[in-house]
Amino acid sequence: MRQLSGTDASFVYLEGPRVPMHIGSIAIYDPSTAPDGKVTFKGILDHITGRMPLVPSYREKLARVPFDLDHPYWVNDNDFDLEFHVRHIALPKPGDWRQLCIQAARLHARALDLDRPLWEFYVIEGLDNVEGVPPGSFALLSKVHHAAIDGVSGAEMTAAIHDITPEPPEPVDEDPFATERVPSSFELLTRASINNATQPVRFARLVRSAARTSLRNLGALRSAVSPAPRTRFSSVITAHRVVDGSVFDLGEMKEIKSSVPGATINDAVVAVVTGALRRYLMDKDELPDTPMVAMAPISVRTTDESGTMGNRVTAMMVSLPTTIADPLERLKTVYEHPVVEGADERDRRSHTQ
Repeated sequence: MRQLSGTDASFVYLEGPRVPMHIGSIAIYDPSTAPDGKVTFKGILDHITGRMPLVPSYREKLARVPFDLDHPYWVNDNDFDLEFHVRHIALPKPGDWRQLCIQAARLHARALDLDRPLWEFYVIEGLDNVEGVPPGSFALLSKVHHAAIDGVSGAEMTAAIHDITPEPPEPVDEDPFATERVPSSFELLTRASINNATQPVRFARLVRSAARTSLRNLGALRSAVSPAPRTRFSSVITAHRVVDGSVFDLGEMKEIKSSVPGATINDAVVAVVTGALRRYLMDKDELPDTPMVAMAPISVRTTDESGTMGNRVTAMMVSLPTTIADPLERLKTVYEHPVVEGADERDRRSHTQ
């Protein structure tokens, strides 16, 4: 049993009907090179079972302190059911990209069950009419709560169930998921009382840190940053989601970023997204007169923290030059002025790192 950090716990506290706090991804697989040219759902379950010892978060659930008087704990789920977390569905015919995006949106609109390990996988078959995808392919949609991972640890979690060579590594012999007694509410309250009494300064610091991180990560910190212009996106969201995607050739993105010496792929992506926002709002006759603002997560994970779950992130307020029509000038501005004017020095240091 181990306690969540203030940052990790903040994502639990922020969970709500309109704000599910999970991270998602969609990967598409071509099974044609698999044995017999197919991958079965049972084979996927067996594969994930063999890799789960590499990532404790797969089998851990939350034990919350009553009234949230202290941060929650991770405990082993003694009643773990793999098929609750890995589910098998199929698209109706014709099985095209639009149907896949609609299905993904519906799945992501539903929050995770906070009484179970905080992840779900959906094996989605029937992708027979998705352009550029071989017939017989399937998708794997993932949902993992932000309390358990950030971008870097999420990539490590994904890597644990994938191989980069046809020869899989040796299986893990040791099973770390021993049965663990879940502490009672009284025990958690007692532990919280001791923590708060013996370490009041530390507890207050954790609370302040969690609140500050939550505000920054939600883009709600406005005091040190120029206010963002209001658009149709500046409204109360619902539980519903819309998912879509576009394919960009990596070689083309490299050419784009090379047009401005020193620019990165990230700069090119920001410039492309900015251009899309500009065109969309112009079409609605709603383009603001001042640049828009985005919150960008920044990893502060050290090499010593590689392989650990949870969050090691801060945030940076990024200026989106939506007022600039020329694409090259827009990329140059993204590269030369990445941080919103007035943002604190910590944001600027995060970008240079």
